[in-house]
Amino acid sequence: MAFLEIESVSKVYGGVRALSDVSFQVREGEFHSVIGPNGAGKSTLINVLTGLTRPTSGRVVFDGQLISTCRTHEIVAMGVGRIFQNGRLFERLSVLENVMMGLSARQRPSLHQLLGAPRKCAAAQRESRAASIAMLERFGLGNQADRQIGALSYGNRRLVEMAKVMVSRPRLLLLDEPAAGLNSGEVERLMGLLQTLRKEHSLSVVLIEHNMNMVMRLAERITVLNFGTKLAEGTPEQIAANDSVLAAYLGEGYKHAAV
Repeated sequence: MAFLEIESVSKVYGGVRALSDVSFQVREGEFHSVIGPNGAGKSTLINVLTGLTRPTSGRVVFDGQLISTCRTHEIVAMGVGRIFQNGRLFERLSVLENVMMGLSARQRPSLHQLLGAPRKCAAAQRESRAASIAMLERFGLGNQADRQIGALSYGNRRLVEMAKVMVSRPRLLLLDEPAAGLNSGEVERLMGLLQTLRKEHSLSVVLIEHNMNMVMRLAERITVLNFGTKLAEGTPEQIAANDSVLAAYLGEGYKHAAV
């Protein structure tokens, strides 16, 4: 059974069909990429996967559980993490405080717990802090823990976002254009980090990305969207040789460059 199943998912906004009968599967431990031109439906798809958008029809199943009717915080609690394209950091908080926010979906105490077991809540807070510091160290940002987010370089801000998601120990990681705005050195660093995290945490990954060098080097399988429909699916080699994909997105020049 697939770890993530997208089954005949469609999404209609008024008269606009953003997704039309899209289906594909992601195996446990697989690195799967979704590519396509702007307006292909990639952002709508990832919003459906994370509960920000309900599909008009079809369904999404994660690890045997139907999630296309769940709220975002419920999906996060099941073990799904997401890196947003435009970032989701709190400018007025420190680096450490931002990472600790990544644990809030799973560790947020109720008022009853705060009043009835304050020591237990305090202990959980200390554990959250320790786990967040350890994750920052893992990302090479331990010495940045007390700095304000606004003082960081763009590349380091992206790493903080990654640390914020990874501290909650997701089993499925959804990446929405993580390389956008990064220079070539930062992209190489990000790719190496993703490969390491995947092995260390047995992650399944869905990558939405325009950086084709990154996609072709990391992905085991690729799904191509175009005008809201699935145009093709296959290995990187199959996608690079697919005439329909070349015509719609990659261009004929890519085929010759890849040979």
